[in-house]
Amino acid sequence: MRDNEGRTPHPSRTTSDPRNRTVRGVAVTRARGVTPVTRIVIIGGGPGGYEAALVGAQLGAEVTVVDCDGLGGASVLTDCVPSKTLIATAEVMTTFDSSYEELGIIVADDTPPMERSARVVGVDLGKVNRRVKRLALAQSHDITASVTRAGARVMRGRGRLDGPQDLDGSRKVVVTAADGTEETLTADAVLIATGGHPREIPDAQPDGERILNWTQVYDLEELPEELIVVGSGVTGAEFAGAYQALGSRVTLVSSRDRVLPGEDPDAAAVLEDVFRRRGMNVMARSRAQSAKRVGDRVEVTLADGRVISGTHCLMAVGAVPNTAGMGLEEAGVRLKDSGHIWTDKVSRTSAPGVYAAGDVTGVFALASVAAMQGRIALYHFLGETVAPLDLKTVSSNVFTDPEIATVGYTQADVDGGKIDARVVKLPLLRNPRAKMQGIRDGFVKIFCRPGTGIVVGGCVVAPRASELIHPISIAVDNNLTVEQIAKAFTVYPSLSGSIAEVARQLHTRKTASAEA
Repeated sequence: MRDNEGRTPHPSRTTSDPRNRTVRGVAVTRARGVTPVTRIVIIGGGPGGYEAALVGAQLGAEVTVVDCDGLGGASVLTDCVPSKTLIATAEVMTTFDSSYEELGIIVADDTPPMERSARVVGVDLGKVNRRVKRLALAQSHDITASVTRAGARVMRGRGRLDGPQDLDGSRKVVVTAADGTEETLTADAVLIATGGHPREIPDAQPDGERILNWTQVYDLEELPEELIVVGSGVTGAEFAGAYQALGSRVTLVSSRDRVLPGEDPDAAAVLEDVFRRRGMNVMARSRAQSAKRVGDRVEVTLADGRVISGTHCLMAVGAVPNTAGMGLEEAGVRLKDSGHIWTDKVSRTSAPGVYAAGDVTGVFALASVAAMQGRIALYHFLGETVAPLDLKTVSSNVFTDPEIATVGYTQADVDGGKIDARVVKLPLLRNPRAKMQGIRDGFVKIFCRPGTGIVVGGCVVAPRASELIHPISIAVDNNLTVEQIAKAFTVYPSLSGSIAEVARQLHTRKTASAEA
């Protein structure tokens, strides 16, 4: 572990003090002199906020969480949990449609012989969406119960900072309830974790019926017959793939050269090929200018004048941080040009006693990163020994089919000269378990340092890649070598066997190079 400036602490600080313990799986050291009545106000109840609340309450602080929508935030209520629940249904549909004949499964139906290629499995989208909402609310309630059980107070309302720091070092937070009443809280530290909301194009305003953002799709009772998805980033790609699997005819409008421009290019190429092969209309280098309703249809006009038509349109063109109207700049909090809050690696803002975590910081739009930022903030303020945020150990996943999981340094880092690394990519088509399951698309790719063989990154494209990336994440986080991964036993047959095989190839090439 390191202290707040990144230095390794003296061993006595982490091994001799009887107050040392583990909080939520992280070893921390209880600092001397921290009063149990430290007052902390957290504005926002997403992963950054509620995880910080749990840490603060467990370390003896007086914690108040101010939230207007329900604990869990967008991650639980309108983003990660709902979208991945929808995708889970789509995944079952895709697996069945693409594999049942090859695997020898017989489906009895009344489809006439001339229509045998017709879909034999359908979906009740209204039922799916009701399940999505039910699970999201249940998760939010579970989080609220955990936070209150830990001893934190939850207030329903919108919070804002009230001016600069007081002479005694405290901060004022004004909470406005739904009925307009206000309450002022005094805090020794404030954590801003207010997340973001869907970005909108001026000439393509969502109406919640035909033109939708990603928070509104769960109100649909019927499956869109023809869905236009504007935006080919992670959100756009995930929804495009999911709705295509559910049975919609999907057109994906991408302003860039390819789908998922921010991901590994080999992975993006595999996914785009899968999308096209399954019948999706992928329109590259096509920027949407406007979307308007024409009766029961939607017309999307592109920058080059072309017009495409569908029954529904999903706008997935990024997110905007929720920083407006919070009194941040008046309180001394510096904002980036994008509106995001500037933070350092221990989640401090430019204003003393004010921290920030999650999507509002623009660091990495992942629930896991938001949660870590929130925990780090509270550990730091309460005097705990904590390692600064290291984004090179973060694993992420795109929940398409196949999934795309990455960790550490990327192909772009290698190609751009940011790091010198050797790379081996092995197609899953060679994997015996993949053959048994009818998996044709995907690969395992690992990056390692030329001299030492230390693993510095990886990419997996496969069903359940989010599970397969974990051994590579462990290797990156612990500076393991390809030799160590290659020597570890894997189950035969298994998809994870490809990870060991890639490591063996990297190790063999390293040995051959050294002998030469």
